[in-house]
Amino acid sequence: MAKVPEAYYNFVMDYAPYVYVIPPNTPDTVFGRAAFAAAFAIEFLYEAYSAKQFGDRKTAIYDKIVSLADWILTQQCTDNAKKAYGGFKSTENSTQYYAVDACRVIPSFLKAYELTNDADYLDAARLAAGTFLKTMQDQQPYGGFARAVDMDDNWLLQLDVECLYGLIGLKMLADKYDVANASLYHNMMSKAVGFLREGFEGLWLYFDPADGMWHRVGLNENEIYDDPFAYALVGLYDYEGWSLSCRKVYNFINGIRASAQYPAYNSAVCWAGYIDVVSRFPACDYYDAVTAGILWHIRKNHDKPSLAYSMKIIEKHQGEFMFWGVKHANYSPVENRWAMATVCWLARLFLNYEEPLTRFTQVLKAQGELVTLYPVVGVGEFTSYGEAVNIQAIVSPARADEVLIEPGYIINDYITVYAFAPLRQHDKVQWKGVDYQVLSVQAFNWRGETAYFKAYCRRLIG
Repeated sequence: MAKVPEAYYNFVMDYAPYVYVIPPNTPDTVFGRAAFAAAFAIEFLYEAYSAKQFGDRKTAIYDKIVSLADWILTQQCTDNAKKAYGGFKSTENSTQYYAVDACRVIPSFLKAYELTNDADYLDAARLAAGTFLKTMQDQQPYGGFARAVDMDDNWLLQLDVECLYGLIGLKMLADKYDVANASLYHNMMSKAVGFLREGFEGLWLYFDPADGMWHRVGLNENEIYDDPFAYALVGLYDYEGWSLSCRKVYNFINGIRASAQYPAYNSAVCWAGYIDVVSRFPACDYYDAVTAGILWHIRKNHDKPSLAYSMKIIEKHQGEFMFWGVKHANYSPVENRWAMATVCWLARLFLNYEEPLTRFTQVLKAQGELVTLYPVVGVGEFTSYGEAVNIQAIVSPARADEVLIEPGYIINDYITVYAFAPLRQHDKVQWKGVDYQVLSVQAFNWRGETAYFKAYCRRLIG
């Protein structure tokens, strides 16, 4: 099990519930504090409380959870004459109450209640779910949740797919924390899934009742933001397991490959901030770092190669990944702001990470050897590569019946590499001091999950 970087733990303890912090130590007062930032901090700290790594810091963690939960209570609308009743301000200075914020907060309140037995947290979670989210669902006839309402009862009626994340808290209430009202929560979940599944599977971000259509972003509405789909995925996964819907969306987005414009992209590390789901290419040059953390549980159960490779990169670049966005090519930050949500989710990745154990990784451990991978970051007249990544692989000379020998080469110039790491076409691998370029990669699956990658490689000349 990996250890949470001390910088991550200290960041949460020192700065939650601020959304952003400008390095080295200045909270971003423009965005200020937010309920969702406090909620994600609580979820990490709740897990950290029971972790051996933090066994000598239980009191401090407990006190911080209480402090954050009490602060979130101050952000909840308690005016029962308002449509926002039970919801949470989107930020401390806002007058808008978003459905997705309630979806994020409810699980954290229930975990705070589990730890402290403070009934105020349970009551707040029940109010947010059974009253506020119910109001947001009943405000329109479709079944999702209206996006937001303000203190003057003005509505944003778009229905966001991201609100599938709310299934986690609703299910917790129905199954354990408010069983007496289970039928209410089950009906809410059924209605939400019944409507939002279409948009989720179709890779749409939201439905707009004004025109009766699903929408994305971008000039031609070809693009999605990655994190709403990551949140939606874990919500639906919690509700119905590794369903056809979850498999379809995860495999599609994670299957987006590098392009000529963004050759350094590797979806195994993390998902791009913008993704063109029509052309099937990344639509920006940076990773949205938070998704590596949001997806940890799904990857642990269903995509171990991506989990392991993502962890290898993030562990090597812990500091860079505290920023909300990092460049594909060198992991440098897009903007000089550390993000609370990002750090909290990545801290949970570290806290829950275990080196994958599969039949292939057992074979690698017994028979593999060290190979150095240089990920491609630029193509054109000259190919450029990123920093070295050491991986385990099984390497054998290629057979004549497996490769097409190109002019100027002989069969001894070709090798076959079997690896757990997600190799990509044009990557460079160094084996026994010789450089080879990856020509083609084939993923081999076992019981619906990628087991390993087989790559044909040719010696680089010059």
